[in-house]
Parts: sequence; C-alpha cells; structure tokens
Amino acid sequence: MSKPLKLAVVGHTNVGKTSLLRTLTRDVGFGEVSHRPSTTRHVEGARLSVDGQPLLELYDTPGLEDAIALLDFLERLDRPGERLDGPARTERFLQGSEARQRFEQEAKVLRQLLACDAGLYVIDAREPVLAKYRDELEVLAGCGKPLLPVLNFVSSAEHREGEWREALARLGLHALVRFDSVAPPEDGERRLYESLALLLEHSRDALQRLIDDQQQQRIAREHSAVRLIAELLIDCAACRRSVPSAPAAVEKAIGELRESIRQREQRCVEALLRLYAFRVQDAAASDLPLLDGRWGDDLFNPETLKQLGVRVGSGIAAGAAAGAGVDLLVGGLTLGLAALAGAIAGGALQTARGYGGRLLGKLKGQRELTVDDNVLRLLALRQRQLLQALNSRGHAAMGRIEVAPPQDKTWREGKLPEALGKARAHPQWSSLNPGARLSQAERQEQIDLLSSQL
Repeated sequence: MSKPLKLAVVGHTNVGKTSLLRTLTRDVGFGEVSHRPSTTRHVEGARLSVDGQPLLELYDTPGLEDAIALLDFLERLDRPGERLDGPARTERFLQGSEARQRFEQEAKVLRQLLACDAGLYVIDAREPVLAKYRDELEVLAGCGKPLLPVLNFVSSAEHREGEWREALARLGLHALVRFDSVAPPEDGERRLYESLALLLEHSRDALQRLIDDQQQQRIAREHSAVRLIAELLIDCAACRRSVPSAPAAVEKAIGELRESIRQREQRCVEALLRLYAFRVQDAAASDLPLLDGRWGDDLFNPETLKQLGVRVGSGIAAGAAAGAGVDLLVGGLTLGLAALAGAIAGGALQTARGYGGRLLGKLKGQRELTVDDNVLRLLALRQRQLLQALNSRGHAAMGRIEVAPPQDKTWREGKLPEALGKARAHPQWSSLNPGARLSQAERQEQIDLLSSQL
C-alpha cells in the first residue's frame, strides 16, 4: 500500500488555514476558527481515505508572524565561503536556538513543510499584496517543496484577486487555485486536487481517486437530501386529524396539527444538517432568513406565503390561506368551515356550489383536518432553498444559513405533484398519524417519484 500524500497548509496568521481544512474535511469541529490572530499554536492533522485506504494527510500549521525578520536571519546563516541551498539553510536554522525561541512559531511551520510532499499557501485575497507576504513565500520556498497558492475569500466583494495573481506570477508561482472556504464553488475541491496533480505527478492517481470519491459522495448526499424532503411532504400531505365539529374542538385540533407540522419540518431541517455535516444550530425551520428579513415564526402565516410568491388563489384556497392555513377535510374533499367562510367572504360561492348537497350534508358530525396545499408548497420551497444553501456552504462558515429567494416557479404555481394527491387518500402513509404503515411499497414508490421531481 502506497503512503498517503502529505500536505502542509501554511500561510500568514488569520488567513483561513483552519477554515480551509474544515471545508476540505467536512468537519465543522476541526481546529479553532477565530478572528483573533495566532489562533492555531500547534500542528494539527486530518486524514482523507477512500475505501479504508488513506490517500491524503492535511496538516494545519501556525500562522507565520515575522517572516521579514526570519528572512534576514536566514540570509546571515551562511558561513564565509558557503552558499547553502534553501533546504540546507532551513535545516541549519531549525537546529539552532532561535528556532526554539524567537522564531518558534515559524520553525513549527517549516518543520512540517519539510516533512510533507507539498504545501498549500493560503492567501486572504482581500488583503493587499504586502512585502511580508513576499518574504513568507521566499522563506517557504527555502524548504524546496512545491507550493500551491490558494486564494481564499474570493467571494468577497473586496477581494484583490488580480493583484495577487500578478504578484504570484512575478515570484514564479503561476499555478494557483481559487477556493473560498466559506462559500466554496461546486467544483472547488476538484480544481484544487487537479492543480496539485500538476505539481505532484506521482500522486495523480491518488488525487483522482479522491476526486471521484467526493463526486460520488456529493451525488449520494443530494439523493438522500431530496428523499428526506419527499418524505416530509408525503408525511404532511397524508396527515389528518379527526375532530368533533364544535368550534372549540376544531380550533384546538388545528393548533395541535400546526405544531405537529412545524416539528416535522424541524426534524427534516435537522436531518439535512446532519447529512451535510453541519451543526444543528446552523439553521432552524422557524427562522431561515429570506432576503433582508426572516421567515415568519408561524409557518401558517399568510404573509410567509406571499413573501415566497406562493399564489393565494380565489375561493376555497384563499379562504384557507387567509384563515388557518389548514383545511377541514370533509368526505375526502379538502374543504372546511374556515375555507368555506373565506370563499364566501371572497365572493367565490360558485366554488362551494360545485359540491352541492354532498357538502352541506357533511357539515355536521365528525370533521377531519388536513394541511392546505399552499402550506405544502411553502414546505417544499423552504426545504429546497435550504438544500441549495447547504450545497454552497463551506464548513468554515460561522453565521447562520442564509437562503436566496426561489428563482423557479415549479412549486409556487401550477398543480402539485401527483404523489401528494395520492398521499391525501392514504393517511397510513404519514408518520404523524396513528397506525402509520411507512414501509408500504406504494408509499416508497411515491416517495421515489416525488424525489425525482424535487
């Protein structure tokens, strides 16, 4: 078995070295991330394996703090008549007392780079190109190891990517990679490993295995994620509650059903966060941000529907959305007292007349509650937006998840997927109902169909 490729992650203090490692390892708990300088004081490592075989070892190192003084010191190490090359000069420095005192932090970095096959030099692309960074690169070059500059924070509007590209080229570093550890591009890891393969020909096969494995993992995560969302929607579409027709009983049951749906959505949110290896506190169903505001705490608030562009139509749908957001299911028809009142108030009596005497005959006795279609639309939109945010979020991100407004109209308008209509007629498909039978083949088939549509 070949030895894993070893990479030292090096750079100035507070440029995002630990953040990069968190994103590459998908580990939000790796190291300590802080805006304070010199947060990392020792070398910390992580290993990436495929099918049990270690392929890559990554080593986080302390920040370089005084490269200008160190470079001056190194240049004075040559004895009369000597012309040491970079690695020999670096080794002499590491054997001296200054490596244990004044330049202790820098010595840790250089020792680790010498022990590795190559280094990733992390750059905060928002910073101007200063002399200290040029000196750092010269000090690191003295180790005789390939260096791949990584431009971090390039998603920021304040980045100076052009200046850094020009400066690195003047130093002979023409190969570099853009990789924002907070908001990494979808192909960021692939580009990083492909760039390394150009510098390290002997490791090309191992790096390609990593690329292939991570692509497979990404596809598997997305398949699992859309299935979690499909299960949420089937659960909520099939959910129903029987309740006496007394207004007080109906109101109480509606409140309980609302809470059940909220909790079910929160479980989906937490499952998605776990799947993508983020913290549970990174997002909550009740307060996912939207534009410059936040989602309403109440999933059933009609204003929440409007913010997402869910069309509240005329008649019964408008009554449900303007009222409880939950319909009374009567004889298999999604129609109830709250919806009917809204329909009457909206002047859409023709909608109610279509049900004729059958409806009037069912307005007495036991009622059944079910979730309104517009709430299902809202659930789908929220979860799809969360999924998009997770796919573009780095594991170094510290703030709560922000989501963009939906661009497509698939779930805002038009007919809901057929699977949800079928779920309406199968209460046994919902984990929110007593006597649920979740392993039924037809339920699984509809979840698979809905997943493909999501």
